Formats: sequence, structure tokens, C-alpha cells
Amino acid sequence: MYAKVNGLKLYYHKQGSGRPFLLVHGNGEDHTIFDRAIQDLSRYYTVYALDSRGHGKSAPVPTLTYREMAEDVAEFIRQQGLEKPYFCGFSDGGIVGLLVAIRWPDLLGKLVVAGANMTPSGIKEPWRGLMLLQNRISPDPKLDLMLTQPHLAGWQLTGIKVPTLVLAGEKDLIVEEQTRRIARSIPGAKLLILPGETHSSYVVHSDKLYPAMWAFLRS
Repeated sequence: MYAKVNGLKLYYHKQGSGRPFLLVHGNGEDHTIFDRAIQDLSRYYTVYALDSRGHGKSAPVPTLTYREMAEDVAEFIRQQGLEKPYFCGFSDGGIVGLLVAIRWPDLLGKLVVAGANMTPSGIKEPWRGLMLLQNRISPDPKLDLMLTQPHLAGWQLTGIKVPTLVLAGEKDLIVEEQTRRIARSIPGAKLLILPGETHSSYVVHSDKLYPAMWAFLRS
């Protein structure tokens, strides 16, 4: 399905019934990474799995910013008439979720942030160095996004009102201190670092994401 959002055609997959639940993928991916989670969540929720601008079946763009991606999510929620939807964002999608919760504090019902960072330096070496090299050889707006953004401060996160769960893998490519700082900065946020998991192993085509969220969603 498609929606015209902020002048762009965005693709989304809708499945299930119940309270609305938005899923937003990471950099260079699309909604299909959540195939297992969608099957689990759609038993209890109406799932809206989005392709971010410049990704998947959504409209291409010459440059990308997390601010614009957050504006897309907020406008999509308004257009669809979704009342206090739950939101789970992975990696770039997690950053988008944080920005939505900061700028529109009453828009979401609950927020799950998986594998998000506060600054580009939150990406561990050698991964960040490899991204820099690859972007020099073959410039890519998606790589440029990760290498230059976001720039979130702890004081911004203190303004998030929505109940929040912060997830990360024990072997994540995000610096653990940034994950912990996100959780510390958001009032009342819960933190779960999953033993043995990498950045994406518990999310991408995985049946582990829903169990990781279950207790938080039901509380």
C-alpha cells in the first residue's frame, strides 16, 4: 500500500487488527526485515511496517536526514488517524523513533528503540572506518546519513514522556555506553541488552524481537 506523505510516495505493509503498531527498519533495508515480527505482532495489533523515504518501494530522494524521516512518520500517523500507536524502530528507525518522541511527545503510546545511537561516533570501529572508506569510493546518501548524523544530546532525551524500552545486542556495533545513556536519559526507560546477540541478529528475519518486547508491551 502507498501513502502520499510530505510530498513523497511512501510504501507500507498493513496486517492484523487491534491497536496500531508501527515498525521502521534500519539503514539500507526495508519493511521485510520484520517478516517474523509482523507475524507475531499481527495477532494482537494492526501492524504498519513502513519503507522509509529513499528505501524499499518508497520514493527515492537525493539526500537523507533523520529529521525528515521523523516528520514522515508523524505525518503518516496523522494521515492514517492512528491513536497513540506503539512504535518499534531498529537502528536508523530507532533514531527516528527518538526524534518523533522528542518533537511530538504526545503522539506515541509506547516506544521501542533497538540498536540506536546518539551520534555518529556511537558506531564502533572498525565499522565506522569501513563506512567512511566505502563512502569515499562510492558516495551513498544512506552511508552519508550514518556518518554525519544524528546529534542527540542527553537533555533532549529527558523530554521524552512516552514509556520506552531500549534494546541492543551484547555484541552490537553500537557503543554500549551510548545505548545505556539513551536509557538513562529517558525518564523511566527500561533497558535490555540481549546476551550473545549482534546489532541485527535479534531483529532481521528473526523471531526473537517480539519476545524481547513482550513484557514491556503487556505491562
